[in-house]
Amino acid sequence: MTKWRDKIEFKEKVREIAGKMDIQAKTLALRPMKNKWASCSTDGNLNFNKQLLVLDKELGEYVIVHELLHFNVPNHGKLWKSLMTAYLGDYEKTEKKLKKIATEEKMKS
Repeated sequence: MTKWRDKIEFKEKVREIAGKMDIQAKTLALRPMKNKWASCSTDGNLNFNKQLLVLDKELGEYVIVHELLHFNVPNHGKLWKSLMTAYLGDYEKTEKKLKKIATEEKMKS
């Protein structure tokens, strides 16, 4: 399991993936979030849950791609799913891992 060095490395990865996807984010922040891994706005603001820094990079990259796709596809329909597959392959396996972690975290609190 490979973890992020720090928030700088995470943000660099967000910018790298955004560049490959030809997406321009206005702001990029890592902050504590209780109920989400990330969020984005129509204004181009991206927020990521600070907890991603302690998780495996694979999970973080899933969240990055997931959120960046919402700049062009606002839902989780067929187009979004096909783009997730194009960028990440079997993304559903990673999605299940992330949901399991979120469930475990909710049970702790």
